[in-house]
Amino acid sequence: MGLFNFIKSVGEKIFGASEAQAAPADALKAEVAKHGFDVQGLDIQVEGNTVKVSGEPTNAEIAEKIVLALGNTMGVATVEANFAALQKAMSKMYEVKKGDTLWKIAEANYGKGKGDKYPVIFEANKPMLTHPDKIYPGQILRIPPL
Repeated sequence: MGLFNFIKSVGEKIFGASEAQAAPADALKAEVAKHGFDVQGLDIQVEGNTVKVSGEPTNAEIAEKIVLALGNTMGVATVEANFAALQKAMSKMYEVKKGDTLWKIAEANYGKGKGDKYPVIFEANKPMLTHPDKIYPGQILRIPPL
């Protein structure tokens, strides 16, 4: 099981969500599906600003992306993910700060002079990211190993 923290006042605004309350489970499942992930067998439960999710994603990358799709929505402070695939996860999670760019994040995580590796981070966060310049403070990103 993995426990992931998010900033509940930022993220995708979904009908039924507020800063104090996550969107209903059906709306969150639709959000995950919107990003192209298989929601068959995915169980989502909402308790206030905590989302509990279980199921069997095909691999750790998909499991991490499902967690990010859920957590980067308005009203979600915590995602409790009960995915066996997360035990094999290699990615770090990074909270975007004001003034960050993917280049700057790549340099901070991969080392000085490695800002040109930002496409690795962009690709690791697709389809939630649609353009490398469209990140916002408080958003959580996957940082995969090089």
